[in-house]
Amino acid sequence: MTQKVYIDNTPVELAKEKYYTALNWNDVSETVTVFNAADRITTQAIFAKCSSPAHPCAAMDGIAVKACRTKSANEREPLTLNLHEDFKWINTGNLIPVGFNSVIMIEDVIPIEDNLISIIAPAIPWQHIRQVGEDLVEGEMILPSDHRIQPQDLGALLSGGLSDVPVKQQRRIGILPTGNEIVQQLSEMTKGKIMDSTSPVLAALSKELDAQSQIYPAAPDDFEQLRAAVLKGLSENDLLVTIAGSSTGSKDYTAKVIEAEGQVVVHGVAMKPGKPTILGIIGGKPVIGLPGYPASSYLAFRTFVEPLLRGFQSPPVKTVQAVLTQRVVSSLKHEEHIRVTLGYINDQYMVTPLSRQASSTMSLVKADGLLKIPRSSEGMESGTQAEIELYHEPEAIKEKLVLIGSHDLILDLIADKMPLGSAHVGSLGGVLAIKRRECHCASVHLLDEETGVYNTYLKPQYFENDEVLLIEGVKRLQGIMTKPGNPKNIESVADLTREDISIVNRQRGAGTRQLLDYELKKRDMSPKQLNGYEREVNTHLAVAVTVKTDDADAGLGIYSAAAQMKLDFVPIGYESYDFLIRRESYADSRVQQLIAVLQSEVFKTELEAIGGYALESPGRIIFGGEGL
Repeated sequence: MTQKVYIDNTPVELAKEKYYTALNWNDVSETVTVFNAADRITTQAIFAKCSSPAHPCAAMDGIAVKACRTKSANEREPLTLNLHEDFKWINTGNLIPVGFNSVIMIEDVIPIEDNLISIIAPAIPWQHIRQVGEDLVEGEMILPSDHRIQPQDLGALLSGGLSDVPVKQQRRIGILPTGNEIVQQLSEMTKGKIMDSTSPVLAALSKELDAQSQIYPAAPDDFEQLRAAVLKGLSENDLLVTIAGSSTGSKDYTAKVIEAEGQVVVHGVAMKPGKPTILGIIGGKPVIGLPGYPASSYLAFRTFVEPLLRGFQSPPVKTVQAVLTQRVVSSLKHEEHIRVTLGYINDQYMVTPLSRQASSTMSLVKADGLLKIPRSSEGMESGTQAEIELYHEPEAIKEKLVLIGSHDLILDLIADKMPLGSAHVGSLGGVLAIKRRECHCASVHLLDEETGVYNTYLKPQYFENDEVLLIEGVKRLQGIMTKPGNPKNIESVADLTREDISIVNRQRGAGTRQLLDYELKKRDMSPKQLNGYEREVNTHLAVAVTVKTDDADAGLGIYSAAAQMKLDFVPIGYESYDFLIRRESYADSRVQQLIAVLQSEVFKTELEAIGGYALESPGRIIFGGEGL
């Protein structure tokens, strides 16, 4: 057998490209129960099947009341309430009784007799009540694809009605040490023998990378015996790595065995340590020959095997200094742990607190890190530096596009295709975040009531010169969501003023709320005529689920949210949902990735499947692009 006296020196990235192209390695999916899903990797985006909470429930211990019955209560003339008729005792988590719409905390209740109490302040409708979908809304994305499921994700999955989830099938990896001198038991160590210290390391790495490993007895330096061991290992696994025997010495047979049974794609890479690595294929399965030295085999495994298994290492605890985008108020009684999201903007980390409610599981899922407020502090002001304990690697955070503004279901579609962190604060909130340089991009749909045109007035009204530009997004159909069958025969915005109709509204600064105000103004109607105008939620899905669950008869929102909840829909018209950025951000790779997603065929196909959207020239610069 001819001995090869040299090996190649292929650049690492070129070696990967050649090998992975030749291998055509594909992930295989399987379904597991949520209880067995921890540390597994999702194969597709996972969406909630139900809302959490599913029904309005008390957020405090106290009494459930009818808010309208309490209007006259004040300190000088306390209001007396009768049990069952005016109030009912209620505990945290209890369902709100039918006919009641507010909760007063037990601390604010003054007992009189067994069935009588008094109060000294009126209740506001829906105070201290957890509304349907407050934590998680049916149809909301819980986890994106290619996500390693964390312990805190399990609670969100169960809250969202998931009993099982699609995950990548765990690969089986065979680990085959080679060499006459190798032993695998300390009791076998004698002069001239070498302990197999590498195989257990690779097995532990494989476990981190979501693979099941099997360590085989060391194969001797013999061509036929090594070939038999390699074929056995491949027959029982999806992937085989060998240790040692990968160079060109007289007893290095690994490359010869792979060449005899399959294909050597690369032998020798331009890395030190790790140069003698072999990248081969037998029967369509990868066979990777690692160098014998422990450091070399470790580095080569990380470089070539890890990408195949598509896993990652859990990073050690790290902290970064970040600038607060919001004021954080805290109590002197506690050391407060606040879940936060992070973005990297203008060469510094920006940190935004997530929901601080103890009931919110999604804040754990969405968190990039933790902000700890000491017991002796009352909080931190916006714009100050804070130390953040990271949940993710800094580089992963830096890759994320930070988007603040109006909510739309397409943000979930985008987030499944690129790193995206979004906060739903309404279009105007997004505009102000761009002005304060707190995000890369703002999603907006603000109507100019004078011209009837969307978004174009933002530049002269809020910005100077050419400091911002507007990127075209989608046209989306806005209208009135009603219960299935439209039982109250709602045909237009004018019907929303009827006494028998209650609505749910979007928050102040939201473009949809602005649209409602615009439609009312056209008809010379006042918001005060609408029952529920002051009841606010932050997303279109939250509007839809509120209508669906009998808490409101109608609400303005987008067609896609109504369709997802199987509601009836009364169209008002299409509006422009666009993306506002600062001019200097246009060349940012994250912004360019967003534009690429908007222009992709996959995105177009998904929108067509959802319905209620139209694409004209997504990614086009509407204004501010002169000279780019």
